[in-house]
Amino acid sequence: MSATFKQIDPTKVELEIEIPPGDLQKARDAAFRDLARKAKVPGFRPGHVPRKIFEQQYGTDLISERAIEELVPELYMQAVREHKVEQLTRPEWQLIRDDDGNPVRFVATVTIRPKIELGEYKGIELTSVSEKADDEDVERSMAALRRDSATLVPVERPVAIGDVVTLDYEGRVGGEPFEGGKAEGESAEIREDRFIPGFAAGIVGMKAGETKEVTARFPDEYGHPELAGKDASFAVTVHEVKEAELPPLDDAFASRVSNHGTLLELKVDIRKRLDAMAASRARRGLTAQLMDGLLERYDFPLPDALVGHEVESLLADSKSYITRLGREWSDYLKAAEKSEDELRTQYGEEARRRVKSTLLIEAIARAEGIEATTQDIEAEINALAEQYGQPRERILEMMRPNIDALIGGIVRTKTLDFLLDSAKISEAPEETKSAPDESSSS
Repeated sequence: MSATFKQIDPTKVELEIEIPPGDLQKARDAAFRDLARKAKVPGFRPGHVPRKIFEQQYGTDLISERAIEELVPELYMQAVREHKVEQLTRPEWQLIRDDDGNPVRFVATVTIRPKIELGEYKGIELTSVSEKADDEDVERSMAALRRDSATLVPVERPVAIGDVVTLDYEGRVGGEPFEGGKAEGESAEIREDRFIPGFAAGIVGMKAGETKEVTARFPDEYGHPELAGKDASFAVTVHEVKEAELPPLDDAFASRVSNHGTLLELKVDIRKRLDAMAASRARRGLTAQLMDGLLERYDFPLPDALVGHEVESLLADSKSYITRLGREWSDYLKAAEKSEDELRTQYGEEARRRVKSTLLIEAIARAEGIEATTQDIEAEINALAEQYGQPRERILEMMRPNIDALIGGIVRTKTLDFLLDSAKISEAPEETKSAPDESSSS
């Protein structure tokens, strides 16, 4: 076999590969034997059909096509090994025939891994926030538990922040109703962080039986682009006002909301959980800083095929998200005043970042000899089984078609851990510490 190598650009090569006549004939013979075993020809048992009779019945093209399907990939892989091609995508084929129609060679165009000149990637300077919860974090979580366990008592007074109100409302933007903007008999806790800005404040002071026009404004980054940044008017009717009577913080409360017998045990458990959340947040923040630092240090060509695939993946994720919201994709595009091609362009920057990140992490993993061991894979499968409450064998069966992705994820995690362990991490000033979520499970 003879194969020539041609570099088209930094991320694409062309292999022109000869098809030896002897190999082609052997492939045809093998293809005939395989096809004859399954052929149904009157007067002959399967597998005992003479070739001439088979060709009269089915033609010679069927044998040639099967031979090419089997031979071309084999010759291609030989050429890949010979020229040490690090392919990232499936090749595109072009079969070349002689004047008699016999295949004599083929051209394979394939996307390859770009050359990345790795410099110093260890010791990147990072800033970390505290990985521990403080007393205020614990108290906020305790307060959330008290609110969740409160007894609602009807009151004869105007609505105040923190009350639970039964109400009807119908919203309009530009005088037109919008999807999700109407409810009847809804029970809601009146807190600013639970509604768009202005809605809760507009309800405060209303009394049971009162109807009022409340104005509010959707945030600029609102999830529904057709509403983002727009003013809305709501016709609100309050039916009932209830005040939350908070239970006392004592051992009886701890027993009621958790498996702990004392308030001290509950607080210790909450702190432990908040510490774990803080550590996880800090790790995510460090990883984001690390990737920003790495991506700034390196510049290399990105394969168009990988970027295009990532763009389509982002587009598919958007479609899935819109479907889960119960909306039609066409309606979303109309409201957003964008076409799919415009969204593809919009997703391009994020797609390029993801591809660059993946290729860079893979290059570092290869340089450091970081791999997914059998123990790593077993541990990941066991963790998934525990997370989803499924038998290990079931998870293994589900993951088998995607084992390469599973291994890739393990290698990426191990490589990021390696880079974080080698980084120079300093603590951020205490005042920059972000507030935790006001929730905890007991």
